Amino acid sequence: MRDPDSAVADVPKAQAALAALNALVAPYKESRTFRSLRQVADTAVPFAVLWIFSCLSLRHGHPWLSFLLTIPAAGLILRLFIIQHDCGHGSFFKAPWANDLLGAIVGVLTLTPYRYWRQTHALHHATSGNLDRRGWGDIDTLTVREYRARSAWGRFKYRVYRSVPVLFLIGPAFHFIIYHRLPGIVPADWRTERLSILGTDLTLAALLLLASRTIGVGAFLRVQLPISVMAACAGVALFYVQHQFEGAYWRKDQDWDFAAAGLEGSSFLELGPILNWISGDIGVHHIHHLNSRIPNYNLRRCLAENPVFQKAKRLTLLDSFKCARLALWDEDRLKLVGFRAVP
Repeated sequence: MRDPDSAVADVPKAQAALAALNALVAPYKESRTFRSLRQVADTAVPFAVLWIFSCLSLRHGHPWLSFLLTIPAAGLILRLFIIQHDCGHGSFFKAPWANDLLGAIVGVLTLTPYRYWRQTHALHHATSGNLDRRGWGDIDTLTVREYRARSAWGRFKYRVYRSVPVLFLIGPAFHFIIYHRLPGIVPADWRTERLSILGTDLTLAALLLLASRTIGVGAFLRVQLPISVMAACAGVALFYVQHQFEGAYWRKDQDWDFAAAGLEGSSFLELGPILNWISGDIGVHHIHHLNSRIPNYNLRRCLAENPVFQKAKRLTLLDSFKCARLALWDEDRLKLVGFRAVP
């Protein structure tokens, strides 16, 4: 157990370190309206074109061509989610109303109620890597001791939850298509967040009604469902590897440090030019967690101009696949391990 007096003495040092780091990133927090609008255009317009051509291909008897067109469309939905993500952090536009308006609109396309997600994601940023404050906006992660303390049935359920099919396919599809439709997923006093869920649901219902009067609900779903499922799976996989890697950061509340959780507990994910563009450079996740007010289009420049941030754990696409086996936090060795490491 850490000496409480020592922990208290470390607080001013941690605050000073965080202040120094925030001073480094301060010049990159400025959003640029033209740059933001250009990013909306270079994402939304190609998405609309692909969606329309996918529908036309289906109508003219080319279902496989229609499906192939949904693959890049799913990538663009992921990029739209990054835009919604920045809106939720208040970093995409200077005006809060503009962030909230665009975030709510994009939230319909991403099947993610904007204000609900903004609140839970803020909790994720405030508690990431804190073992005593798990529960909101995270992928459920047990420690080795917690896993051993569970019943055989409890361990089995956790193994199923952390399995590749559930974590990266079934879970994302369920979470975005069904779970996000339920107002009861948030506490009763979260009225704004519940209204956000209901508003998104009503808008989606209106879109289905419009589809029934135009192209048909069946055709609409044959185009949109593959897009939504692929985008959900890719998004969850991206989020997973941003925090679930061998040397990730998890600490008890008394030892937890915000800057360390951001810089050590968030990966620096290099996916290559195309995937970096699709993901809005959110792979530079350690800087994003240090200060979430930096627009996604400034993250790469912040990284390049500040060598201190280049020391973060760097993962490639191949490395990210290896992270899928990790499932438990080993408090003794301070690293994530797989089930095979637990006798």
